[in-house]
Amino acid sequence: MYHSPVTNALWEARSKIFERLLDPPKDAPPQSELITKTPSQSRTTIFYNFSSDYILREQYRDPWNEVRMGMLLEDLDALAGTISVKHCSDDDSTTRPLLLVTAAVDKIVLKKPISVDIDLKIVGSVIWVGRSSIEIQLDVIQSLKEESDVSHSVALTANFIFVARDSKTGKAAAVNRLSPETEREKFLFEEAEARSKLRKKKRVDGRKLENGEVNQLEPLLAEGRIFCDMPALADRDSILLRDTRLENALICQPQQRNIHGRIFGGFLMHRAFELAFSTAYVFAGLVPCFLEVDHVDFLRPVDVGDFLRLTSCVLYTKLENPDQPLINVEVVAHVTRPEIRSSEV
Repeated sequence: MYHSPVTNALWEARSKIFERLLDPPKDAPPQSELITKTPSQSRTTIFYNFSSDYILREQYRDPWNEVRMGMLLEDLDALAGTISVKHCSDDDSTTRPLLLVTAAVDKIVLKKPISVDIDLKIVGSVIWVGRSSIEIQLDVIQSLKEESDVSHSVALTANFIFVARDSKTGKAAAVNRLSPETEREKFLFEEAEARSKLRKKKRVDGRKLENGEVNQLEPLLAEGRIFCDMPALADRDSILLRDTRLENALICQPQQRNIHGRIFGGFLMHRAFELAFSTAYVFAGLVPCFLEVDHVDFLRPVDVGDFLRLTSCVLYTKLENPDQPLINVEVVAHVTRPEIRSSEV
């Protein structure tokens, strides 16, 4: 089987601890002392030699001669997992390893189109740690010959949040400390710290609508009521959310699992992205251009054999620039277990 560069890097980085992950010593103790590490110790770079590797190029090519974004999301999650293992490993074979899982994706922003004919690299490292959570930033870099400024070469940025659990008890486990060295690393650490505080505040306070959001929402709800009660008089340039829905269903297979035996988070993002893309495509009647992923939340693990239902719809549109209207699509995944009449997000 042909593996992507990220898959190979993932196995290489975890090769030293993979054996004890599969068959850890009985009653192995947890890590006793936390280590202070720098971002450079977890920094990992992956190269895609698209210009010279035909097989790799065709594996990642989409119908419009750009990189398949769903596959790239899968690789980003795999690489982020590798980086989290590097940071959290204590290089002690007598202790049991931590269970590291993707908790969320804070943001993914595409800054320019990514060509499948030009070499590509992904660079990532840990930029922030809390007690049991870590944030990893990944930069997808594709340089053109005429681009001398390195910042112009960054095609995409992504921020992944991982949480650590004790592999035996399942409880939250402390992770190694992080010591930023350069001014850039300190800046990224402070930014991530601010995002962490904001997430905690939102969990406590809940999501509150601002006045501007309420003013935007009220006329939309009023128009929706007209669609439901007086469809013949409704605005012909509008459509109900339910009429934009698409759905996909699949049985999760053993080949899609991660090293912990659960379904790989990157695979779930891959499937969700392609459904969102299809939803925007059908809604607009034109090939959409991906701009960003606002956030992804992994609320619970998905197991092999689970019946997964992905449902998408257009949440809202922005028409401030008629030449470049914006479409926001939401995808929700339900794990359905017919035997016990259960369906959970």
